[in-house]
Amino acid sequence: MKQVVKINVEGLRTFIPENEIALLLQKKSNDKVRIREIIAKSQSLQRLEPEEMALLLNTDNPELVAEIKEGASRLKEEVYGKRIVLFAPLYVGNKCINNCAYCGLRSSNQEVVRTTLGKEALKEEVCRLEEKGHKRLILVYGEHPYYDAEFIANSVKTVYGVKDGKGEIRRVNINAAPLDVEGFKIVKAAGIGTYQIFQETYHQETYKKVHPIGPKSNYLWRLYALDRAMEAGIDDVGIGALFGLYNYKFEALSLLYHTIHLEKTFNVGPHTISFPRIQEALNTDTQHIAPFAPSNEEFAKLIAVLRLSVPYTGMILTARESVNFRNEAIKYGVSQIDAGSDVGVGAYSHEGAIDNSKKRQFELSDNRSLDTVIGELCDAGFIPSSCTACYRSGRTGEHFMAMAKPGYIKRFCTANALLTLSEYAENYASLSTKQKCRERIAQELKVFSSEDKMKTILQQKLDKVRQGETDLYF
Repeated sequence: MKQVVKINVEGLRTFIPENEIALLLQKKSNDKVRIREIIAKSQSLQRLEPEEMALLLNTDNPELVAEIKEGASRLKEEVYGKRIVLFAPLYVGNKCINNCAYCGLRSSNQEVVRTTLGKEALKEEVCRLEEKGHKRLILVYGEHPYYDAEFIANSVKTVYGVKDGKGEIRRVNINAAPLDVEGFKIVKAAGIGTYQIFQETYHQETYKKVHPIGPKSNYLWRLYALDRAMEAGIDDVGIGALFGLYNYKFEALSLLYHTIHLEKTFNVGPHTISFPRIQEALNTDTQHIAPFAPSNEEFAKLIAVLRLSVPYTGMILTARESVNFRNEAIKYGVSQIDAGSDVGVGAYSHEGAIDNSKKRQFELSDNRSLDTVIGELCDAGFIPSSCTACYRSGRTGEHFMAMAKPGYIKRFCTANALLTLSEYAENYASLSTKQKCRERIAQELKVFSSEDKMKTILQQKLDKVRQGETDLYF
């Protein structure tokens, strides 16, 4: 890893060149030769440069847009295979001292029921999720002095400590407010997976407008949060933008510039990129606040362009989106989705409670259960996965990128996905979903060469899973 220069809070400068982005977005291109050259570069697993990404974003030729989507689909399968990683969000507390205009949990929203899960309540939430077969969670917190580094670390430890029958959570990611370096060290010591934080909008004037007060109003403090996390030793980080607050093409290019900044500074880019699209929230006029939300057609193309621009980075599409849109967009390079989700504090153990809607940050559009999502992914030819092998085997940060960039990670991803799918089928699935899982596993085993040693070992491990063993991986 490169020598890390300590981040000085004072005198920070943005690495998002707004004027340069504006100029790039003025260049339109329907040059078939050039666009196909860019797609070909991405197919060789090279990250694109901002100018190249801008040309893809600005292309409006239907034939070229179709080729961009096809290229993204091929690329995703080349790097990760057919697997789709599943997770669930768990909101630990919704107290917040920020007043973000677009957020249902903003401090001025008097309709929100403020709640923080105590240790036993948190355990109950985890038990409910484990009973359904979840293995990967992302813990979410509002920004409040109560949710300091020690609180976050303790909640992570609590989650890892919950064992319900055959259930256990094997990877805990967090989405939490920016910390200083020492705070991030405390959180890392708790054993977190990925630390995720979204800039929301990279456009400074818009950022100031929608974040009027609170710690989040400091654009640069948030922008450099992942630098501090990396300095503290957290080498799996996730970036994102909330699409709708400003021009979606600007935000997409900014995500690429953020990726480039991390690569140049730490020699490793983000582990994941998220691109949530603005949704309705309690007592919030989202249409007025976020007039730039991309249409479904624009958003699907954007997802494909992101996949081509950063071939080796995981891409997350959440249940904010409708079932139909997720089913379409997942073809264009998405590698992670949530399932069976609720974004209300305490919602899993108080399912259907009247006040759940007053504890949510926003409304979800996809309310399918984990079992339904897994069954439908199998029907569509994907491999639902709860794999945590890379994280637990030390394949993170630079090590992960070294395997992902040339496409080597695919073999591990496919085999481990099949093992976790088998584990779900044997221990949690409904009868119909169990049959779909078994058929999907049998289909994928046929893809392996009969002389492939990994196939032999995989079949042995699958036999052990069917005999009751759990948590087997490569």
